[in-house]
Amino acid sequence: MGLLAFLKTQFVVHLLIGFVFVVSGLIINFIQLCTLVLWPVNKQLYRRLNCRLAYSLWSQLVMLLEWWSRTECTLFTDQATMQRLGKEHVVIILNHNFEIDFLCGWTMCERFGVLGSSKVLAKRELLCVPVIGWTWYFLEIVFCRRRWEEDRDTVVRGLQRLADYPEHMWFLLYCEGTRFTEKKHRVSMEVAASKGLPVLKYHLLPRTKGFTTAVQCLRGTVAAVYDVTLNFRGNKNPSLLGILYGKKYEADMCVRRFPLEEIPLDEKEAAQWLHKLYQEKDALQEMYAQEGVFPGQQFKPARRPWTLLNFLFWATVLLSPLFSFALGVFASGSPLLILTFLGFVGAASFGVRRLIGVTEIEKGSSYGNQEFKKKE
Repeated sequence: MGLLAFLKTQFVVHLLIGFVFVVSGLIINFIQLCTLVLWPVNKQLYRRLNCRLAYSLWSQLVMLLEWWSRTECTLFTDQATMQRLGKEHVVIILNHNFEIDFLCGWTMCERFGVLGSSKVLAKRELLCVPVIGWTWYFLEIVFCRRRWEEDRDTVVRGLQRLADYPEHMWFLLYCEGTRFTEKKHRVSMEVAASKGLPVLKYHLLPRTKGFTTAVQCLRGTVAAVYDVTLNFRGNKNPSLLGILYGKKYEADMCVRRFPLEEIPLDEKEAAQWLHKLYQEKDALQEMYAQEGVFPGQQFKPARRPWTLLNFLFWATVLLSPLFSFALGVFASGSPLLILTFLGFVGAASFGVRRLIGVTEIEKGSSYGNQEFKKKE
């Protein structure tokens, strides 16, 4: 085992990476707070600045995937779609089966220059999560409680505000609403059967309200819907902890572009279109399970150096004073100072682990289990 491979397995290194991410995130949040004075004066300048501030934070996570674990990402699509990536406002529909599916999505955003301006329909609980939720707030991310009667007006207003967004925007939707588990899949297919909808093998039944509302509100802004179907070679099920330990994965993403004009205007017809799309996604996953590849031409967009350079900048700025402080504490010989410092390290370890836990499937939301509980 080489030195770098050994370092990737050490918890203290993971802790330092987490320290850089959290502290830089809090600094970025403070700067974002200061930019609020620009909103009434120059809204578009505020947005452009916050896109770049968000990039400085999210690119640290992308760096872990691209440079730390050296995970490969391959696109299966056509040349015409490749030429449009990153050059238009779009809605992205991505399957929600893996702990790092969001990270693979962000990697593609980074490689096509839209990471800072990427959007998502997020659960409102994340708004209270330091760094992640606070950054999204300043980015005008649309938050919802997952109760459509309460969410509709909030979601519509949030989407309408994005109509004049100055940067190319990728709006990511997880139409399944929650990550795939066998328990949720069983309940979801019972619901599908009761509604006369086709059974899906690899996906949960899509929730159509968010999609149809997004398409209606963003007509005239977004040019297309990109359907992205993700899987990993070797039947791997990667995790963020695996990425931190430097495990290399090979992600394959089938990308299909649908011009927005092809999406029906009528809400019920648009919902039917989405159900049909998920039947096609299921067929793509079945093909991948049988043959190990998706249809289409293969492309491997090149990594850009900016994620690595950004992380090295923050690591230099934040770790140098941390090491100096730690040396000073231990050099003082004061038991109180040393115990306080070790307590801080323990608290930081707990905080980093909790942040990682947000991505874990077994600690995911209970959304999708309500009907199961009723049946119990």
